[in-house]
Amino acid sequence: MTSQVSSPAEQADGTVVGEQRKPAGTKDVRRLDRVIIRFAGDSGDGMQLTGDRFTSETASFGNDLSTLPNFPAEIRAPAGTLPGVSSFQLHFADHDILTPGDAPNVLVAMNPAALKANIADVPRGAEIIVNTDEFTKRAMQKVGYAASPLEDGSLDGYHLHPVPLTTLTVEALKDFDLSRKEAERSKNMFALGLLSWMYHRPTEGTERFLRTKFAKKPEIAEANIAAFRAGWNFGETTEDFAVSYEVAPAAQAFPVGTYRNISGNLALAYGLITASRQADLPLFLGSYPITPASDILHELSRHKNFGVRTFQAEDEIAGIGAALGAAFGGSLAVTTTSGPGVALKSETIGLAVSLELPLLIVDIQRGGPSTGLPTKTEQADLLQAMYGRNGEAPVPVVAPKTPADCFDAAVEAARIALTYRTPVFLLSDGYLANGSEPWRIPELDELPDLRVQFAQGPNHTLDDGTEVFWPYLRDPQTLARPWAVPGTPGLEHRIGGIEKQDGTGNISYDPANHDFMVRTRQAKIDGIEVPDVEVDDPHGARTLVLGWGSTYGPITAAVRRLRTAGESIAQAHLRHLNPFPRNLGEVLQRYDKVVVPEMNLGQLATLIRARYLVDAQSYNQVNGMPFKAEQLATALKEAIDD
Repeated sequence: MTSQVSSPAEQADGTVVGEQRKPAGTKDVRRLDRVIIRFAGDSGDGMQLTGDRFTSETASFGNDLSTLPNFPAEIRAPAGTLPGVSSFQLHFADHDILTPGDAPNVLVAMNPAALKANIADVPRGAEIIVNTDEFTKRAMQKVGYAASPLEDGSLDGYHLHPVPLTTLTVEALKDFDLSRKEAERSKNMFALGLLSWMYHRPTEGTERFLRTKFAKKPEIAEANIAAFRAGWNFGETTEDFAVSYEVAPAAQAFPVGTYRNISGNLALAYGLITASRQADLPLFLGSYPITPASDILHELSRHKNFGVRTFQAEDEIAGIGAALGAAFGGSLAVTTTSGPGVALKSETIGLAVSLELPLLIVDIQRGGPSTGLPTKTEQADLLQAMYGRNGEAPVPVVAPKTPADCFDAAVEAARIALTYRTPVFLLSDGYLANGSEPWRIPELDELPDLRVQFAQGPNHTLDDGTEVFWPYLRDPQTLARPWAVPGTPGLEHRIGGIEKQDGTGNISYDPANHDFMVRTRQAKIDGIEVPDVEVDDPHGARTLVLGWGSTYGPITAAVRRLRTAGESIAQAHLRHLNPFPRNLGEVLQRYDKVVVPEMNLGQLATLIRARYLVDAQSYNQVNGMPFKAEQLATALKEAIDD
């Protein structure tokens, strides 16, 4: 879904974009600058779909937004239990925002487990909408409630809205030829309709979506639409909801352009397609499904018309092996995985280093070790990406900072791989992969030219005057070797994992040659041109907070809070982790203190301390969730005052 922002002035008065039902004039409408909503229920209650639809309509309305889906690893976790709770948090505003929010203003709890699992995050005074039909004695006992929290006074500090969502949904669908169980499945659409009324969200897009989704089952589509409309009408007519809220479009937060809501994995897939088109090369993905990277395989498989070929291999090793073969054959080759898969791919990554072929290794990081926490986020694969291979096998590392930035990071990773003939790690994570935000669709003239020149003929003359092709003769600027497509007459050459002789590529066990090749491969990576790191330091601070990857949003939000409170703090964020930007050492030396927040136990801090001899202070979290802005603001304030 896209929306056009013509100019900030045209929407500054809060004019609604898109079609919308207006609430009755008898109820108050209050304007807010931002709202954080969390939908929570069983993993089978459709909370991710509900949140996704609310997000899509919010994006079409023109708000800035950030989302945090949170769900169990099990396909169908035990119903009514705390481990089975699935939630979707959405933060939307009339100004630019950076995180899905620390604490929800509104919690929609579909059952006792959802309430208990999330109530600790809800601040006093917030609104809680509960599905009273699910608060049975057995359901409450299952999660440890001795008495009903709706009646024992424990929720007195909140604005509680008890709503029999299931009963109302079944009543709304009584004219449909559905069993009670089938009708109950639409209660998430009733809740979506209610929240859409409360916050003046457009409705036509959701109705179109439902008709498309259930095109082969039109009665199911109409039943869901009826439940959605019933929820909207319930909000309009019931006396329990005396106020609705308006959050104006964030027109001034965005440059002029066409925008759409996009998740990190979708943006990454689009970035890969764009890179292949800009390089004028076919795109090949060799992959084995793994959470949270599988969405990239699913998306790319839909785009054969753009020259994309996807191969779902039998395992991780086969996936990267096929991708490396495609790189040898002249494709822009990609393999996608998460941490456990990187471990399995390590030998073939080393082979790609030896062969010096362009290959993108996309690692959507998740909680570890081993299979760890498949649906939770972490940043703990940095050292594996840097060093997780035998021998000296240097690989560039690039990390996006937001869901939308996954597009640009993918294009940048492709640029490095193609220019320098090297495998490249692209380190995203589960928070970015599943989260979403508005993305401005770039114009074609804004995209880089990534075209490469394949080897066409001999490139070296022997002492006797014979012209030959040397597969390891290097470009003097980039140290990249020629890329010779198999089948090109006269360019036949041997490949393999055993050390090559400089220039000829023949097998060589010569000690001096091995030393030279190891140092040359390292020099090639060290010489990669990357932009200088930019420092945001308007007040000449003494403390610098340095981040990488998905910590960008929480760090930036925390820095804003501190500066609003009168504190002086500088911020820098790294996209390129190998090689580091050339000015990074000089930047670090300018500050008395350097704080590095990471969702690991200090991996970037370890690299920084070793490389630049800077006493970088780590601030770490490995609980499977992203940092909260207030949490970081408190830690950074302590660092400033220390």
